[in-house]
Amino acid sequence: MAGPGWKEFIALAAAYAIAAIATPAGISGAVLLLPFQVSVLGTPSPAVTPTNLLYNIVATPGALYRYARQHQAGGKLARQLTAGTLPGVIAGSVIRVELLPGPRVFDLVVAAVLLPMGGWLTATRPPRPAARPAPARHIPGPALTALASLVGCIGGIYGIGGGSILAPVLITAGHPPAEVAPAALASTFTTSVAGVATFTALAIQQHGPTAPDWPTGIALGIGGLAGAYTGARLQARLPDLLIRRIVGILVLTIGGRYLWSGMA
Repeated sequence: MAGPGWKEFIALAAAYAIAAIATPAGISGAVLLLPFQVSVLGTPSPAVTPTNLLYNIVATPGALYRYARQHQAGGKLARQLTAGTLPGVIAGSVIRVELLPGPRVFDLVVAAVLLPMGGWLTATRPPRPAARPAPARHIPGPALTALASLVGCIGGIYGIGGGSILAPVLITAGHPPAEVAPAALASTFTTSVAGVATFTALAIQQHGPTAPDWPTGIALGIGGLAGAYTGARLQARLPDLLIRRIVGILVLTIGGRYLWSGMA
């Protein structure tokens, strides 16, 4: 029988490896860590969702501090995103606990998040630097807040901050990546804190496993923090198209597996 601490050690090592692979592709390791928790670590539903949100709380402050030192705090865009994702993640957390607590239905939720993301990674190419920048098509403030609310709700159900979904949309709409990255990261951190707090409060009146698994979540965050640093260094040494294709196929494969499980 494995000794105490084995689960946290496996979580830390897996989070490091997943973040190192996911970061060069431009997605958060939290997207792939939730399936790992379900299939390998056996984290029960719905506690797996807030445990996954703990990853963001531990793993993102280092990057936020780096952006703050570079005077990139996200500014108005970060405030607009947070204004939408905060109520969204609270609503998503309640939906997760009250309407989607079982593992079978949640398998379909996992597939619904992973399959479109895998398709996007596989089908799109990294943007090439243009000789003349394209005109910006910024999303209007109310529409952006509504979009952030929807993404926050998805994050509260699945267990991600939403930055992996919002960032491609904002960049496509014309926002510069240097503005989007810190804004999405700040929104992800705030949303994850609110999500963990909501699940912890809901756990008081629930009999099932609703509160986050704190040791596992913290171990995931520490591993992700180190893995993201490694992935950022590897990004300059790997072809962008190759890494996106590899990660995209991996995400599609995992999403297909959960779709099959949910429909079985």
